[in-house]
Amino acid sequence: MANRWKNTLTERDITPEAAYLDRRRFIGAGIGLGLMGLAGTARSETLEPNPWEDITQYNNFYEFGTGKDDPARNAHTLTTDPWTVRIDGLVDKPGEYAFEDIMNAMTVEERIYRFRCVEAWSMVIPWNGFELADLLAMAGVQSGAKYVAFETLYRPEEMPGQRFPVLKWPYVEGLRLDEAMHPLTIMATGIYGKDIPNQNGAPLRLVVPWKYGFKSIKSVVRITLTDTQPPTAWNTALGSEYGFYSNVNPQVDHPRWSQASERVIGGGLFARKQPTLMFNGYEEEVASLYAGMDLRENY
Repeated sequence: MANRWKNTLTERDITPEAAYLDRRRFIGAGIGLGLMGLAGTARSETLEPNPWEDITQYNNFYEFGTGKDDPARNAHTLTTDPWTVRIDGLVDKPGEYAFEDIMNAMTVEERIYRFRCVEAWSMVIPWNGFELADLLAMAGVQSGAKYVAFETLYRPEEMPGQRFPVLKWPYVEGLRLDEAMHPLTIMATGIYGKDIPNQNGAPLRLVVPWKYGFKSIKSVVRITLTDTQPPTAWNTALGSEYGFYSNVNPQVDHPRWSQASERVIGGGLFARKQPTLMFNGYEEEVASLYAGMDLRENY
């Protein structure tokens, strides 16, 4: 599929982490670094990615524990090679796709995105990855497909958090097809030009920057095209707190905390707060997907 951002960057073009951190200003949000422009309501701002240490040491990945440092401490047990992704359902070419074959077929780009957790903290992350739409096109989406369901690896012997009923395992997520096909939606394979670490969802995770972080399912092993809305892990566990859409919305609070502002990770004891942007700052790009919808009811 032709790249809708007209970006020709590959892994070899990724700026080293040190160079990132030396710069004072960064061009970012919903595009690759080679494009001049910013996404959403913050089109004129610049974004500075968090350091590697922030991104890789402060995580939610309950398959490895519920503490923020548990994934970094425990995820070394995960085996990611070999890795396959089953793509099935309403597709022309269902089957098991080897990770290496996927990577050989995709164009990897750099995307600097805001990341907003439903727990009201945020980061800026320089992902490397490819558009989910291109992967779905490779499998051939059939006309009856309306949703895309995702599933995380289930391997309790390597993912110790799965030995406890914190959630119903394996972790599952879902998107409407138009959300999945949107050019901002990517499958991430790296951070700062390096392979994505286990604790961040190696070797392949979803990234949907206008939604809360739990929608960006990690360590994906199955993608299913379906005509019905699929179940999602947090909506199944606590439907009154976590909706299917889970768009970042400062006007709709979580029952246990306000979503009007967010704590910016990286400031230590003096971490600053900033107002949360509608759709996490990507309103211009994605608001049309929800035209006419009640975003309080469809949270």
